[in-house]
Amino acid sequence: MADLSSLKDLGTTGEATGETAAAPVHVRKVDSLGRSYATGKRKNAVARVWVKPGSGKITVNGREFAAYFARPVLQMILQQPVVATARDGQFDIIATVTGGGLSGQAGAVRHGISKALTYYEPALRAVLKKGGFLTRDSRVVERKKYGKAKARRSFQFSKR
Repeated sequence: MADLSSLKDLGTTGEATGETAAAPVHVRKVDSLGRSYATGKRKNAVARVWVKPGSGKITVNGREFAAYFARPVLQMILQQPVVATARDGQFDIIATVTGGGLSGQAGAVRHGISKALTYYEPALRAVLKKGGFLTRDSRVVERKKYGKAKARRSFQFSKR
């Protein structure tokens, strides 16, 4: 980038002359065992996810994902990134997840799987980004305030 010492130099930077910054190049991040690792988060849940080539087995905290997430909705949430990228049955996924409830944990694992897939195969980034799987859902529970029954609910008011 050009060195700017005054406002007059601002007009001579690359953007004004037609130069555009190159788009970021996403490189493949794989460890010595051929796995890619990513951390996914949702609410208070944090998931550590490893993706490696395999038969499509998904393990969460040492158990089969269908046994860990009993509700079909949570199982569907977990499989969304793999189905969206048409990589069903090509990767083994191992996840360890802590904190939060089951819904938050499923969202955290989904976020981790999406990130790990992009690290393993950067070409999948466009599909996952368009589906919204790479965005961390930042909504968390609002804290309780003093003088209130809950975060916003006031105590019951009585005129008399």
